[in-house]
Amino acid sequence: MASLTHHLLTMAYNNAWANHRLLKACSQLSQAEFVATRTGFFPSIKATLNHLLTVDWFYIDALERSINHQSPNTQVDAFFEPEEPFDTCTDLQREQHQSDRRLIALCRSLTDELVEQPVQVQRPLGLHAEQMSRLLAHLFQHQIHHRGQVHAMLAGTSVEPPQLDEFFCADEAKLRERDFQELGFSEPEIWGS
Repeated sequence: MASLTHHLLTMAYNNAWANHRLLKACSQLSQAEFVATRTGFFPSIKATLNHLLTVDWFYIDALERSINHQSPNTQVDAFFEPEEPFDTCTDLQREQHQSDRRLIALCRSLTDELVEQPVQVQRPLGLHAEQMSRLLAHLFQHQIHHRGQVHAMLAGTSVEPPQLDEFFCADEAKLRERDFQELGFSEPEIWGS
């Protein structure tokens, strides 16, 4: 049976792959379609993708600080000001890719002991301790939740929403092969030999 740390690493790779596919589709939109008002928790594809990225920055910073035995960041509002730091999909793609690489590196460094450690997260009412494995699970769920919203918004555009659930099954490796080449990933790197 695979360990929890390996599972979290596969989730980080899945997260990067799904973001890659979704942002590649969104990059085909005109700027007008990208910023158009749509039905969702956030009012546009642009706003939703910016939210995904800024929340990633917030949590990855807290996780990295914990792993590196650094003090918690008490200036977390900076991650959300401005609320939408990027105007174009091209800029969002670049920054999300960097964030996804940070998350993969972080998950690659995990140990069984480390995932049980508390992470100090700055909240509006002060510092809050959360177990690392639970915080990572929350981060992955947050990404999945809002990617689903962008996926639904894409259905109302000229761009077909991409398939985002072909990552974990071995017999679907061919379906993700091209994306893996673009990302520099390999099946053995993620799943072992």
